[in-house]
Amino acid sequence: MNAKALCTLHWDENDDGELSYKEAAAVTDIGSAFKGHSIIAFTELKHFTGLTSIANNAFEGCANLVKITLPEQITIIGESAFNNCSYLQKITIPNSVTSIKSQAFYNCSSLTSVTIGNSVTYMGSSSFSGCSSLTSVTIPNSVTKIDSQAFYNCKSLTSVTIPNSVTDIRSGAFSGCSSLTSVTIPNSVTHIYDAAFSGCSSLKSVTIPNSVTRINGSTFDYCI
Repeated sequence: MNAKALCTLHWDENDDGELSYKEAAAVTDIGSAFKGHSIIAFTELKHFTGLTSIANNAFEGCANLVKITLPEQITIIGESAFNNCSYLQKITIPNSVTSIKSQAFYNCSSLTSVTIGNSVTYMGSSSFSGCSSLTSVTIPNSVTKIDSQAFYNCKSLTSVTIPNSVTDIRSGAFSGCSSLTSVTIPNSVTHIYDAAFSGCSSLKSVTIPNSVTRINGSTFDYCI
């Protein structure tokens, strides 16, 4: 069933077989209506202006989903919202978003490009873990913590910009990023947790600032 048919099935209030802009705008929660379905594109989601969040597991397992446009007013991308959307190629996270929950884009293995809005303060554990085609990412200045395994096994990631707002780089945050060649840790960071860069086998250069007071064990394991 395609996106239009699912929208009509769930939110066509006047039973005319179509979803009007007014009906779309009245939706406040999409729940798991799309979970596991074989939708390919859903750019019309931008018309769901009543949404404030993308629900937990909302598009989980939509393996054929290639393109989606998020509404400009959402503030939260829920847990596992796009988990295992293995054909999703790029995503723009609106500036309204403040929180990307755990495993939000877990194993989106075709994702090559992600634009993170400049209001995001929290990136949950494994939020982009397994995005093996992701080549670069810019983390906005609003982020204060990169949670555990946030970019675990992003094997194509060659560069990452960590902003001065970040104070903690949690366990395994960039573990398994085997194409990462260099990293500069900003002066705001005080603590680098276990295995944060473990398995970054191409890593040649690391700059650790004076602000760092603690580096946990195995932080740079297997950085040959």
